[in-house]
Amino acid sequence: MADRAFELKMAGYGLTTAEITYRMPDFKHLLQTFVWQDYDLAPKFPRLIKFLEFWAHELDGPLAQVRVAHCGLIKPADFRYVGSEWKLH
Repeated sequence: MADRAFELKMAGYGLTTAEITYRMPDFKHLLQTFVWQDYDLAPKFPRLIKFLEFWAHELDGPLAQVRVAHCGLIKPADFRYVGSEWKLH
């Protein structure tokens, strides 16, 4: 049986990380950071949007900023010419 993460990668999903900055519910002038990570589809990010909608409707800390990083994990290998070779022993 295939791993869930592998199945998602094969379906085009990539690892998505969101750094969520929000205001503390009782102290609006203080900011707190939360890191969310899951496999998601770029560029629309349906899972992240669903999570942020949940946050906005169910949690008290209002969102201040969301920074997103995404990496497609299954891609062609990158090779580059080094220009020299070293041999050990």
